[in-house]
Amino acid sequence: MLGGRRRSPYHLVMDERPIGLIAGGGRLPVLEAEGIRAANRRVVCVALGDQYDGDLPGLCDGFARAGALRPGRWVKLLKRWGAREAVMVGVVSKTRMYDPLAAVRSLPDLRALRLWYRVLRHDRRSQVLLTAVADDLFSQGVELIDTTRYIPEHMAGAGVMTRRQPGAQQMADITFGWPILMRMNDLDIGQAIAVKGRDVIAVEAIEGTDGMIRRAGELCKSGGWVMLKGPRPDKDRRFDVPTVGVQTIQALKAAGGSCLAVASGSVILAEKDQVIAAADEAGIAIVGVQPDQAGAG
Repeated sequence: MLGGRRRSPYHLVMDERPIGLIAGGGRLPVLEAEGIRAANRRVVCVALGDQYDGDLPGLCDGFARAGALRPGRWVKLLKRWGAREAVMVGVVSKTRMYDPLAAVRSLPDLRALRLWYRVLRHDRRSQVLLTAVADDLFSQGVELIDTTRYIPEHMAGAGVMTRRQPGAQQMADITFGWPILMRMNDLDIGQAIAVKGRDVIAVEAIEGTDGMIRRAGELCKSGGWVMLKGPRPDKDRRFDVPTVGVQTIQALKAAGGSCLAVASGSVILAEKDQVIAAADEAGIAIVGVQPDQAGAG
């Protein structure tokens, strides 16, 4: 019995199935694995290449590596382990798509080649690419689920999360920049911008957030600029949920950033307590912007 209601045998069988984890690089796959285990579910992991965190294999009941361009092998492994639902998280560099030797080195399988021919040769935007991958996995019996389901404690909150408070100029830059960030999301360009004095300094594109931060620091040597990061409100949470980690805070400090504004409830703070502690140490304010307040004023 659970909550006074009898659970069906089918429900019991489904709960016994492991949750699949399709893992790129970075710390986020580790947090996902910990969250899944905390929910009393087993974890089986397909690591994309060899960039996974060293702690990840020890958290998994099944673990294997597979090429980032071999979705057929992902599915084969997950179904062999009994997983019918999976989370896909972690860093996989999109710049590999523009390396002429990447396809040869990664040995794409037939499913990847079919996806390329049907969809990606026409449109390589991240949302298009990931939606095509999710649809293909679903057609083979593996459903991608909400990335944030098992890590609610790592989601950005609303309001100021640090001891450091943003100044009036920083709040003005957030109000100015947020509608621009949302429009950028609509165009599927990137999920972060840098602003100072109501002027856009840098826009995130294919180089990723850390690359944009370095560029903002080079262009605004006086420092004191604000980074805004977040998805559009209707963002598909099955993949590519914006993430901030301790490394992001360190990069902001090195580049002269003084404030970070993130969409509350929609941006992952990987190891949240450590991110906030790092920001406090660096003198950087972190502000959670509520979607219904963004751009108001």
